[in-house]
Amino acid sequence: MNPLMVAGLWGAAAIGLGLYGMIVSPQPLRRILAFDLLGSGVFLLLGVVARRGAAAGFGGDPVGHALIITGVVVAFAATAVTSALWLRLFQETGSATLPDAEVTGADAEAVDGR
Repeated sequence: MNPLMVAGLWGAAAIGLGLYGMIVSPQPLRRILAFDLLGSGVFLLLGVVARRGAAAGFGGDPVGHALIITGVVVAFAATAVTSALWLRLFQETGSATLPDAEVTGADAEAVDGR
C-alpha cells in the first residue's frame, strides 16, 4: 500500500464521516464541523487524484493545486461566517439549536388545503 492510496482512503473516510455527521446530527455546530470534515476529505481526495495524474506521467498541472488552495481558503471563510451566525443565534435566543417551526394562522390553512 503506497502513501497515495493511504491518503485516498483517509480522504474517503473523512467524506463518509462528514456525510454521516451532516445527516445524523441536529445541532448546528456539529453540522458545521461535519461540513468542514466533508470538505477536507474532498480536498484531500482531489489532491491525491492530481498527484496520481502527475505520477502517471501526465505532467503536473498546478491549476488543480491552486484550486484546492483556493477552496480551502473559501471553506475557512464560510466556516467563520457560519460560526459567527451560530454565535449570534445563541446570543439572541439563548439556545444552541434552531427552534421548531410553528404552523399557525394562514400557514395552517395553506397546509390543510383550505
